Amino acid sequence: MGMDSLAGESWLPDFSIAVSFWGKSGTGVRDRSYPGGPGAVWARSLRTEEKKCRVQDLMRDYYGKLFPHQQMYKWLVYGNDSKHPQADGTFFNRRELCFTLDGDIFVRYQAFKDATDMAAAIIAKCPAKIDIGPVYTSNPQERLKFGAAFQPVERELVFDIDLTDYDDIIDRGLREDFGFQNILWVYSGRRGIHCWVCDPSARKLTDEQRASVVNYFAVYKGHENEKARIVMGSATMHPSVEKAAKLLEPYWRKRILPEQQLLEDEGMRETMLRYLPSEELQDEVRTRWDELSSASSKQEINLARWNVLVGCVEREKASAKSKGGLVPFKLQKVVNEIIFAFSYPRLDMEVSKKMNHLLKAPFCVHPKTGKVCVPLDPDFAFDFDPETVPTVQSLLKELKDQATENDENGEEWRKTQLASSVELFESAFLEGCMAASRAELASKARVAVAAGGKTDMSF
Repeated sequence: MGMDSLAGESWLPDFSIAVSFWGKSGTGVRDRSYPGGPGAVWARSLRTEEKKCRVQDLMRDYYGKLFPHQQMYKWLVYGNDSKHPQADGTFFNRRELCFTLDGDIFVRYQAFKDATDMAAAIIAKCPAKIDIGPVYTSNPQERLKFGAAFQPVERELVFDIDLTDYDDIIDRGLREDFGFQNILWVYSGRRGIHCWVCDPSARKLTDEQRASVVNYFAVYKGHENEKARIVMGSATMHPSVEKAAKLLEPYWRKRILPEQQLLEDEGMRETMLRYLPSEELQDEVRTRWDELSSASSKQEINLARWNVLVGCVEREKASAKSKGGLVPFKLQKVVNEIIFAFSYPRLDMEVSKKMNHLLKAPFCVHPKTGKVCVPLDPDFAFDFDPETVPTVQSLLKELKDQATENDENGEEWRKTQLASSVELFESAFLEGCMAASRAELASKARVAVAAGGKTDMSF
């Protein structure tokens, strides 16, 4: 069904399908069990006829009119489509894409020779989802010919975190502690954020090295005794943890604590008290909280209760010092431990550790929410509102309402709300990524010349 056939139809929906922006529950764990919990934001379709329209029914028009095929290709080819003597003409053809077709049919090891070939296949097969895999030693479609010699050779370093987590910790660590520069953050379409680290050195990390990087960020180690287990060091905090604490504390006070209203719920307060190292300290804070006036504004009561907890901990630390002893590390770290438990990013470790792990491509459409997986700027993470993300329904409606001629370049997205997302992808990520690719090719050329090769350096 093309856009021409849509032009006269009145059923094309312009609604936001239900999507949850999950908050915290009384157990201290992200609550994925029910709608309407603390911090939850829900949008529901209101008209019965709109519910009859499946997202998948609109995907052919989305892929044909709106999906930025050229930009995706320019990213994934990493400069190897150029005439540079060091460019690898087989590079893109060795990249795996995986299509999930309508009906949850999983089709792995798709590979294409160029952007035109890839776009034609996507439009023809109309996948409900596209996942990106690694670059292999040979074309994935010919893998059976090579047996055990068929192996992944490079793949972006990726992370998958909750939308409610503070992702600047990961972004800062990747840039400042590891020196990576070409980093793409993408909304998953529902309740997650994906991070793609695309520097040449990141793409060539082994599985063991990837595991080391993700373990560097892995402060959260599961749950025990009805609270999150946060590893911050044995006697002193690791330098990276100290940096993270300095980043988190102001956001905890100014944004996370008051906006999520964590200390208004009794169950949440009891969860927070469990982190305090003694029952006496817990009882003191609980009593002081009960004495606070509930007549204060919501923001004031949350901050006031937090200040009470911090004050009680500080007095306990001062008391330990006055008695000539060392302050127990559990007491030293408890304030940061609470902040980390409720706001430090919790990673899906397995997504990051393996080179051959698949991850959903940017600009896919979430099959249940209809939302486009758009890039986002980590510098403005708190300003990102998933309710403003365009849906496939709203984008196609924009095109229908404009009733203009088709774009000869196949970039109808420029006429829609998707334009700002593609432009962000280009300016904040793709341009830098392409510059890094050119630098990598130039470096290879210099190595070839130094080794006695005849590489043409005039390119």
